Amino acid sequence: MAVLEKQYDIVVIGAGHAGCEAALAAARLGLETICFTVSVDSIALMPCNPNIGGTSKGHLVREIDALGGEMGKNIDASFIQSKMLNRSKGPAVHSLRAQADKSAYTRRMRTVMENTDHLTIKQAEVTELLVDHGVCTGVKTLGGAVYHAKAVVLCTGVYLNARCIYGEVSNYTGPNGLQSATHLTDSLKEHGVQMVRFKTGTPARVDRRTVDFSKMEEQFGDERVVPFSFSTDPESVQIDQVSCWLTYTNEETHEIIRDNLDRSPLYSGMIHGTGPRYCPSIEDKVVRFADKNRHQVFLEPEGLYTNEMYIGGMSSSLPEDVQDAMYHTVPGLEHARIVRNAYAIEYDCINPIQLNASLEFKKIQNLFSGGQFNGSSGYEEAAAQGLIAGINACMKIMGKEALILDRSESYIGVLIDDLVTKETHEPYRMMTSRAEYRLLLRQDNADLRLRKYGYKVGLVDEETYQKLLEKERLIREEIERVDNTYVGVSQPVQKLLEGYGSTLLNSGSSLSELIRRPELNYQCLSSIDKNRPLLPEDVQEQVNINIKYDGYIKRQMKQVEQFKKMEGKKIPEDLDYQKVGSLRTEAIQKLEAYRPMNLGQASRISGVSPADLSVLMVYLESSANRK
Repeated sequence: MAVLEKQYDIVVIGAGHAGCEAALAAARLGLETICFTVSVDSIALMPCNPNIGGTSKGHLVREIDALGGEMGKNIDASFIQSKMLNRSKGPAVHSLRAQADKSAYTRRMRTVMENTDHLTIKQAEVTELLVDHGVCTGVKTLGGAVYHAKAVVLCTGVYLNARCIYGEVSNYTGPNGLQSATHLTDSLKEHGVQMVRFKTGTPARVDRRTVDFSKMEEQFGDERVVPFSFSTDPESVQIDQVSCWLTYTNEETHEIIRDNLDRSPLYSGMIHGTGPRYCPSIEDKVVRFADKNRHQVFLEPEGLYTNEMYIGGMSSSLPEDVQDAMYHTVPGLEHARIVRNAYAIEYDCINPIQLNASLEFKKIQNLFSGGQFNGSSGYEEAAAQGLIAGINACMKIMGKEALILDRSESYIGVLIDDLVTKETHEPYRMMTSRAEYRLLLRQDNADLRLRKYGYKVGLVDEETYQKLLEKERLIREEIERVDNTYVGVSQPVQKLLEGYGSTLLNSGSSLSELIRRPELNYQCLSSIDKNRPLLPEDVQEQVNINIKYDGYIKRQMKQVEQFKKMEGKKIPEDLDYQKVGSLRTEAIQKLEAYRPMNLGQASRISGVSPADLSVLMVYLESSANRK
């Protein structure tokens, strides 16, 4: 019997947030790409929360955009409410979060995918990897068709051997009742890939017509919306926004949960996968935070053309009757009709220490992976990894250097470095606290940090790159002008200072010295700055932040210099750690398992002590001297 065989440059398995970014990157770089999905209708599906961004996650979306990815543009075209979180705090933790119209988000991404040159979308289940002498050469589908490729990118999300669970109900399906992928895990194991079992969950959805909003607090979007994408016209996103709503659980809710913990799959032993510690189910919250008498619950619309509302903060896997009773104790939900039950989902993924920083498997060449398959959680984390995996699959087969972002220049660098150097015992979630240099890695300057890399690999065009260079010039020149512009003790100056509750001047002052005062900023000094040029809002923002936080920024830049020195001390790929005298046994085992690229990576491996690092550093220096 004849077997269908086809040839592509890149095969991408999965069309979730990681798969979309990987496939689009490869196709936009001119490589013939095929993207497999168990359902074409599930492209860029949002099976859980109906939003993009949030604390630290908004940073990732802006970095994806700066590199030439699609997520930022997609949410800008499909959001229904937008907020800049943490405005009361410093700019390092400001983060965009937007409610999405789920169907519009999926529909637009599918349209982009379907109309991208060099990209083929194929609905089929990939069941087998083709590996020849340690090199991945393609895939085989359930129907027996063979697709030869120069590189393969795994972006399977939560679909591998997926099992949805609530109460005693256990269905072997993917999210939203979609088909799971039940064969590929066996093929991965045959090729020596270590698999683990993780779990995540989602809350119920209710009919908005049955919700009493009078018992809830209305949550509005920002008056002035900031787009995610640096290429989106800010005026195009000033839309009429939809409200979200805040309510709370109470002691009655908690009592119902406690009384039924023995029926929860989480506590009965029915669920074996490890769940995300930073996004716990309501059962976990009630048990772990027993001293709290209430927890926040957000009602979020799933779209403009549906009455479904998402009950944020109350994911669960309790039985249906318990869910019904539990949700009905929440103020405003007393008579709510549940459209979809909450459920937990278990799935197969990998231990990411098997990956290089390029997201290529260490033991299988030309096989890359990204997203929840790598042990992370969240749409944004998935998209970031998918983009990098797709780029590096292309770089590999084009004979170019891999794009590896380090911790000092991006949240994406922090995310990937954490995955490949630290033991992941639960789904990894990005947080601002994970970034040591977060004052430098703000969401507002992602383009200034990363556009050059997008341009270098070919995903950012010449016009966009020239606009970036012009923006850099304007910022640089305006900071210099403000540093050298002085104002005297005049009535207009004193009146302005008095109006902002700022100390009056006794002598002349530069504008930059005034901007550094906590109660003042670049924008509010316009009336006493007679020669101020007309500048775009984003340039003004950068001028203000760079002047106001100048001392802190310089301090972090010195820290980065030290970090770069450690990252610059390369470790040979074939180094025999057994020959490094005085290394502890645990350190040898960990270093052999992780195979760090440099001393910086080695220093972040659990089990490698500062003393081990010193020994390794001396050994490398003595080896270099002998050569």
